Amino acid sequence: MVQVDTAETGQGGADIPRDAGSGTWRGGLRRAILIGSRPGPWKRGPVLAALALLLGLVMLLHAKIPNRVGNLGSLVETFLPWFGLFVPVLLAGALWRRSAAAVAALLLPVMVWLNLFGGLLGDKSHPGGDLTLASHNVGADNPDPAGTARALAASGADVLALQELTRQDRGIYEKELANAYPHHTVQGTVGLWSKLPLADTKPVDIMMDAGPLAATKPADVTMEYNRALRTTVATGHGPLAVYVAHLGSARVNPRAGFWTAHRDRNAQALGEAIAAERNERVVLLGDLNGTMDDRAFDGITSRLRSAQDAAGAGFGFSWPAKFPVARIDEILVKGVRPESSRVLPATGSDHRPVAAAISW
Repeated sequence: MVQVDTAETGQGGADIPRDAGSGTWRGGLRRAILIGSRPGPWKRGPVLAALALLLGLVMLLHAKIPNRVGNLGSLVETFLPWFGLFVPVLLAGALWRRSAAAVAALLLPVMVWLNLFGGLLGDKSHPGGDLTLASHNVGADNPDPAGTARALAASGADVLALQELTRQDRGIYEKELANAYPHHTVQGTVGLWSKLPLADTKPVDIMMDAGPLAATKPADVTMEYNRALRTTVATGHGPLAVYVAHLGSARVNPRAGFWTAHRDRNAQALGEAIAAERNERVVLLGDLNGTMDDRAFDGITSRLRSAQDAAGAGFGFSWPAKFPVARIDEILVKGVRPESSRVLPATGSDHRPVAAAISW
């Protein structure tokens, strides 16, 4: 019987299976098939690419988001700068998936964010100024009103606006600020202290003048609880109309969503008062309980501009004091030029003070 060898003897006497070559060929074929079946870089990460485009569209079209359901549009606009944090998260996912499509899609939110907020990244302040203004919600629960007053006086502000003044603490602020500010007025829960004379001071009823919404004002609310005032500061360059306001609170409610009814009513009335102002030079100081990106303030921002946007460095977040996430304390101007704007160190309040220097 003739036997047929099924193996060959290699160097060193090792047997090499005759089908080793075919097995290697088959393994290579399988690897090639697997590699060929993988999606290319432009087909990977479709979900990431879609999320990047959605993020860009939300920021680009934020004014089109309706407020009919839970005031969603205003809620998005309140925290609009923070939407930029989603960009590095999506970028990390795109790099992990090696998705060229997702990386390309991220160009939209990056460009939109830079267009909206890129101007706030640099320092636009200038030295000097004819008048320094400061504003602070001192907080009804402030444990150290005297220390807060001394810190504000040390800021060097020529005109100082305070909000959320309580009956108990009003005397403390008047006593501590008397030496630095010989002129002052308090109307309800808001007040103004000035190194320059004041005239034509009056309360501004931002609830009564709210147009068709005035009917919702509680019957027991009187001017004793006024939250806004208007006065004229006599400067060496002429009269300056100054408004001080503390608008209603905004709250997130599981049932109602972003609840801003009182604040929006106050903003509408304040906008009407400013629209009727005859003085060409106007300043608004106050806690507006909202950011100027919010459409609720269109009646105000269409007439006044933010000192922080014009001459500040950074976003100017002022609330909450421990870790500010929103700029709801504002200095808005018309007819004067902001030279600088900044957030002052925290006091005993849950807000941080803000200050700005202006020139004629």
